[in-house]
Amino acid sequence: MYYQPPVDYIEPVFRPPSEADSLILQVTNGCSWNRCTFCDMYTDEQKKFRPKPEADVLAEIERCGQMMPWVRRIFLADGDAMALSVRRLTAILRAIRTHMPQVRRVSAYCLPSNLKRKSVEELALLRELGLTLIYMGAESGCDQVLQAFDKGETFDTTAEALLKAGEAGIKRSVMLINGAGGELYSEQHALESARLVNLVQPEYLATLVLFFRRDAEARVRAGYEGRFKPLDAQGLFREMHTLIGATDLRQTIFRSDHVSNRLVLKGVLGKDKASMLREIEAAIDYAGGHEIPLYHDSGF
Repeated sequence: MYYQPPVDYIEPVFRPPSEADSLILQVTNGCSWNRCTFCDMYTDEQKKFRPKPEADVLAEIERCGQMMPWVRRIFLADGDAMALSVRRLTAILRAIRTHMPQVRRVSAYCLPSNLKRKSVEELALLRELGLTLIYMGAESGCDQVLQAFDKGETFDTTAEALLKAGEAGIKRSVMLINGAGGELYSEQHALESARLVNLVQPEYLATLVLFFRRDAEARVRAGYEGRFKPLDAQGLFREMHTLIGATDLRQTIFRSDHVSNRLVLKGVLGKDKASMLREIEAAIDYAGGHEIPLYHDSGF
């Protein structure tokens, strides 16, 4: 008898660290932008962006409901599920509610540009149907860094999208890249990134350290017209100190526990801000007298 797997994946598949226990439901393949110089997640030939056929996705949801009754969380992959139309997202969420009523959370990666043509009312509908969390790689609040990264976004477009999602009741997890500006824009990157999160007050905030695989370093250097010089460990810690010191957040859960991070920080900003700054200051002092290798070959 032919075995039909519940989900037919196009490899490789990525998800946020906090979705380790979630069912990964692939509703698109690849990333609709896929031009960021630092990223090589979707550069393989088989990862060309395209929506997965709707009938296939709905059939997979029905099979998952029959075969995986224990699932409580679903992550909509790939890098860009929110590129789908509201109509198609609504059909997917309704199918999850019908065939997997035990699911309590649906989440997805989200580019700011993919919320531009979705209204607050439409996003609120998606939230009502179960989409309660989006992950947005803002990378930086500094427009010079975003331009060098060929991110296709600005401070304003990122802020607008995050505020729109928040108004619709969708929780936001924002990711920033420590070291994104290199030595050239380190302080500006930290201060503008703090200004961004202060404005939007995300429910979650995370950082990872800029690292390179394949030819990503060459692409980043080209984006900076050869002027990019990466930060050493002490520089990364100083930048983190500037970022955290400039935040004015009320109840944002903060994590810097990605495998690329040399200093793991966890807490709530702002109540844990002072203790985090003390931890970073200790790391800066330690790095001043010790050689700390940078890790540039990590995964997601």
